[in-house]
Amino acid sequence: MAWIAVSATTPASAQRFSGNYPVCLQTWEWGGGTYISCQYSSWEECKAAAAGLSAMCLTNPYVQQRPSQPVGGPRPR
Repeated sequence: MAWIAVSATTPASAQRFSGNYPVCLQTWEWGGGTYISCQYSSWEECKAAAAGLSAMCLTNPYVQQRPSQPVGGPRPR
């Protein structure tokens, strides 16, 4: 008995996550693929790029967070 392996190919999704920009644009492509590009500084900039596309804006999970500044005042001893 011969076994034939058949694998269904799915479109690869290209994704560029980086920690430089806080907002990402996820775009759905014809055929079911998606593309994520994290190159937006604000929600408004991302929403403008998404206008007319099958897309949505997301918070970048890999954005480099700046350490929070300590609240002023003396520390308890």
